[in-house]
Amino acid sequence: MKPFLLLTFFVLLNACADPYGKYKKPPEHITQASAANAGYYEAYNATLELWNVSFEELYIPTTNGIAHVIVSGPENAEAVVLLHGMNASSTMWYPNIEALAKNHRVFAIDFILEPGKSHLSKDIESVEKVTAWYKEVLFALELDSFHLIGASRGGWLAVTLALQDQEKIKSLILLSPAQTFTWIKPSTDLLKNIVRIFSSKEKQIAQSLESMSSNVANINEAYLRQYKLGMELDSENKFVTSMQPFSNSELKSLQMPVLVLIGDDDMINERRTVAIANTLPKGKGEVIQNAGHFLSIDQAATVNEKMLDFLNTP
Repeated sequence: MKPFLLLTFFVLLNACADPYGKYKKPPEHITQASAANAGYYEAYNATLELWNVSFEELYIPTTNGIAHVIVSGPENAEAVVLLHGMNASSTMWYPNIEALAKNHRVFAIDFILEPGKSHLSKDIESVEKVTAWYKEVLFALELDSFHLIGASRGGWLAVTLALQDQEKIKSLILLSPAQTFTWIKPSTDLLKNIVRIFSSKEKQIAQSLESMSSNVANINEAYLRQYKLGMELDSENKFVTSMQPFSNSELKSLQMPVLVLIGDDDMINERRTVAIANTLPKGKGEVIQNAGHFLSIDQAATVNEKMLDFLNTP
């Protein structure tokens, strides 16, 4: 075999053996991080030790910077994509990943505008550019068909993506989706979160966690440390006002199976969210007892069981 053909053969062979090999080298924003970022990445890695499953970290070049994706589960299994909640990063899935990755290939994407290991180098000016960025990442991952799970703002983004690419998304799981089915109604916890902007940073974080979780003591200390460090970093949360509930016609146009779970002590959603979810063509909504907005942590075992039953239903 001629040298050129031999080289081409080995390149193709390696690409088939490891299609993501070119994305595994940590970029400079990780290897040459500032002191503040290095501390955050150290805390991020400490939370990853809670996953109890093997994983790979990918760093995918995109138009707007580097997308960090954590991949777990059997290589040839059905794909599941995870979109985390606001400022939570992909490590928020630590109580859920072992269950999800047992029989699925799971891809957890760090949102590029928030604390995580993704890195922004070119500004994103609109929600349309946000969804374009996600599509660019999914294209690089070569995911033509997948289940999509989104928590809080990740749920809103999941619906936005589903409305644009229905043929690719097998099913949707929305965990306390923010501003998706209904407006966030005023509540005592919401008012506390507004008032906390006048408090110290430490008090702000503590009050935020207390309003979001039904049992803060149940959150692992490693994740709490990472979350607190992340809150101290700059975050480009500039599209919150663009997150408006979808119209009934938009929601009812979703043709894939949709599961919506909210906590019974959820400051972001009310039971009307579940009622609307149950009107969708293939929709199902449920309230998880003894859970707040962070229901995937507050009641991880119950949420995992509900998600797997849904994913495994033909």
